[in-house]
Formats: sequence, C-alpha cells, structure tokens
Amino acid sequence: MRVMQELPFNPEELAQDKWFFKNALGQIECRLCFTTHTTEGNYMAHKQGKRHQMNLIRKNESAKKLAIAPQKKRIQIQRTTRKIGNPAYKYQKKRDPATGQRIFNFVIHYPEISEGIKPRYRIMSAFEQKKEAPDTSCQYLIFAADPYQSICFKIPADEIEEGPSFFTTWDRENKVFTLEFAYKLIPKFKHV
Repeated sequence: MRVMQELPFNPEELAQDKWFFKNALGQIECRLCFTTHTTEGNYMAHKQGKRHQMNLIRKNESAKKLAIAPQKKRIQIQRTTRKIGNPAYKYQKKRDPATGQRIFNFVIHYPEISEGIKPRYRIMSAFEQKKEAPDTSCQYLIFAADPYQSICFKIPADEIEEGPSFFTTWDRENKVFTLEFAYKLIPKFKHV
C-alpha cells in the first residue's frame, strides 16, 4: 500500500493514456503489456513498473527503426489503354462419347489485342466474387486481355481433370485464344 500512496491518482491522466483500456467486465487492461488490472491504482502501479517501462522502451526503439528505414514507395500502375468492349466468343458443351465426360470448349476472339499481350484466364471460386451471393454449385471462368473488358462464364463447381484434356492455345496470327477442359468422371455406385 505504500507504493499506492506515493503514486498520485489522476483520472484525467488515465483518459489521455493510450495504453489504458476498460473492458466490458470492468477490468482495466494495459494494451502495451497485455495485462489486466482490477483497479485504477493497480494499473498506475503497473505503469511505473519495470515491465511496462521496458515495453515502452522496446516500442520506441522499433518506432525509431521504422522512421529511419527507407519506406518503399507504392507504385500505382496507370493503364495507358482504354477498354474497348467485350471480345467475341464461342463456347461449346459436349460429352466424350467414349468416357461420357463433360467437356467445355471456349474460343475467344481478340482482333484488336495490344501487341505482345497474351490473353489470361483464371478459375475463381464462388466465394471470391462480389457480384452475386455465393453459390457452392458453381465457379467462374474469367478471361482477360488488354484493351478488352474481362469476360466471365459461370461453370459447374465440379472437379476439373488435369492432364491432356486441359489445354490452352493462343493463335497469334488469327488472334484467337482457346481453352478446353473436361470434368472428372464421377463413378456411379452399384446398389447391392
């Protein structure tokens, strides 16, 4: 109690202390040291203690290092081309007559694609997109190439087979991008 009597208790000082926090249970927390205290006096004693003082020193040293270290400038890439609309496209759904696998074929025409640009594609989960409510039965196939707008197709969320049935081609002369893939065949179970 002798230490508590020596420490002046000032409620205004607590209001300005950035490490002081009163939680929903009425306990007082030190956000610097992650400690809990039952009374303001206990917190004030902690604030004068070795642990809090050492954490303050560490915090100040790390702040100085951050101030001294050269900060990397964030480079914003500015588009030099304007979007000219959607590319022409064709898609087919078919089944392999031998195996019965579903095959999807996408042919995208980019007649005015920028020089040196190869079209890209991405398969996106329904939970990644923000346009519609997530639907677990589908996923999205997105095609992109400057200066065209990106186009998106909603496809079933079944597992896609990797290997020779999944391929892409980019015909530079005709400026046509082709993507074809097959879904894995789901075995049918026999009832015994």
